Amino acid sequence: MKITGVKTACIKESFEWILVRVYTDDGPVGLGECYWGAGVETVVHGLEPLLLGEDPQNIEWLYHKMVRGMSGAGSTAGTVVTAISGVELALWDLKGKALGAPIYNLLGGRYRESIPIYLDTGGGGKPEVEAWIKQAKRGLGLGFTALKFDTPFPPEAREPSAGDKRKQSVSRFVRGEKRLRYKTIDLIVKLMGAVREAVGPDTDLALDCHWSYPARDAITLARELEPVRLMWLEDPTPPDNIEALKRVTDSSPVPICSGENLYTRHGFRTMITTQAVDIIQPDIPKVGGLLEAKKIADLADIYYTPMAVHNVSSPVATIAACHVCTTIKNFQIMEFHCSDVAWWNDVVVTDAPIIEDGFVTPPDRPGLGYELNEEVARAHLVKGGSWFGES
Repeated sequence: MKITGVKTACIKESFEWILVRVYTDDGPVGLGECYWGAGVETVVHGLEPLLLGEDPQNIEWLYHKMVRGMSGAGSTAGTVVTAISGVELALWDLKGKALGAPIYNLLGGRYRESIPIYLDTGGGGKPEVEAWIKQAKRGLGLGFTALKFDTPFPPEAREPSAGDKRKQSVSRFVRGEKRLRYKTIDLIVKLMGAVREAVGPDTDLALDCHWSYPARDAITLARELEPVRLMWLEDPTPPDNIEALKRVTDSSPVPICSGENLYTRHGFRTMITTQAVDIIQPDIPKVGGLLEAKKIADLADIYYTPMAVHNVSSPVATIAACHVCTTIKNFQIMEFHCSDVAWWNDVVVTDAPIIEDGFVTPPDRPGLGYELNEEVARAHLVKGGSWFGES
């Protein structure tokens, strides 16, 4: 079996989901997905010549061939690693189909039967107690027992920009204040305290700061939030400085979680070995793929650091990530970001919800275990986008 082509298609809701297919001369086709980002599809197309004629089952070799082949373009981080990740996911689907085995059985077999999922509720709507409680109860009504909120921004930073949801979200983060004032801390504690009281002690709660604060302000916030008993405080400081993040972790009574901006095990090495966080959180279709995620988890496990998974993907990458997470000893929980996308579940062919009562159970069918629902995917193709190489 030899690779004959690598093609992409991009579908869109609030994020762009870049789908990858790896074709062979022997029939099977592998399906993967890259994290969104400018230029990712172009890089995937640039990887195709490196893969043509290769045996798709030699995934470790092909991963390193792609990294070395794109080294001039910067293959240690960023867009190139993201593109390689999507191809790598597709190779695992292809190998599973060729061998008649689910992906998790190719990665060591199940350590757990199903994957717990937390719901990212966003900002809870307006920074008001009633809105946040309503959002929390909506999450519980959907069957989730773990919820994440975003820290609110002051009114002057909340004017939405024109454009889609992602542009509005980015605008909020860019325009948010850097100094965390006490009135904002009091508001955050009030909101999260009210949510805790509303959902009770058995629901896990997390709070995402989106890299917004200086270390001292993040420490103050963490101390004020201690009574809320958070699962974690996420990305409290800008992502460029591991030492500042470690300062927060060392002084925080609340677990600190970070990692979605890092690439490959080399990118995670300092964070893990210095124990700069309590929980690492890679994004699997961005970090290097399934095998790289497992290597990162194994490194973290040496330091008794659990791994959560950041996830804003379609069902394709979500299910692929679940396959590797079910094999990981120190895995904790995975994110779900798309509860407001009515057609999310329908991107793949299935007669049942992928997420049931806050869990995903990877199917025992070969490869990924699901095929792309072409009718739904085509209906949401980005404007001007191609369908796996079709003109």
